[in-house]
Amino acid sequence: MCMASSPSRSFFLFLALLAVTTTAIQSSSTKEHTNTIHLHFYMHDDYTSYTGSKPTAIRIITMPKTSPNDTSPRTFGDMVALNNILTEGPSHKSKHVGRAQGFAVRVAEGGSVSDLSLHLVFGQGAYNGSSLTVHGRIPMDQPVRESVVVGGTSHFRFAKGYMLSKNYDYNLATGGVVEIDVYVMM
Repeated sequence: MCMASSPSRSFFLFLALLAVTTTAIQSSSTKEHTNTIHLHFYMHDDYTSYTGSKPTAIRIITMPKTSPNDTSPRTFGDMVALNNILTEGPSHKSKHVGRAQGFAVRVAEGGSVSDLSLHLVFGQGAYNGSSLTVHGRIPMDQPVRESVVVGGTSHFRFAKGYMLSKNYDYNLATGGVVEIDVYVMM
């Protein structure tokens, strides 16, 4: 005996077909629009005017040392404001591509780990007027630090990705040059 399909079986089949179609559309639209951009530059984190101009990084909160034996130039709770120059090469005389603007708070005893909030603002080339926003935990004693790209403006609207930073010629007391690679997915 053949029975007509029940309304619940038809509804279940409709939902299954809808789920498969929605997944296929989302998958194809994601693949069509994913493009990875690799950016490479150097950040000049200048606390002491080594470049001959004004400092581009400054401590705005300096916490007292918690131990007389503490020799670290940074202390837990210190806060720095950044307006660092970004260049194509490691020399501060290299072509400027933008600014790294934001702040960092020392979040570990000894002052070697920071919570970083940074805007990479591009002032030259194809990305002129665009910016990327980066956030991360920066353990300065690690050879390579990873942060997350959480968004952007203009060309980088809806961006996501990650940033790798490593010391090129850097000293925690005076600053220096940090090499940066950013991988942005659009």
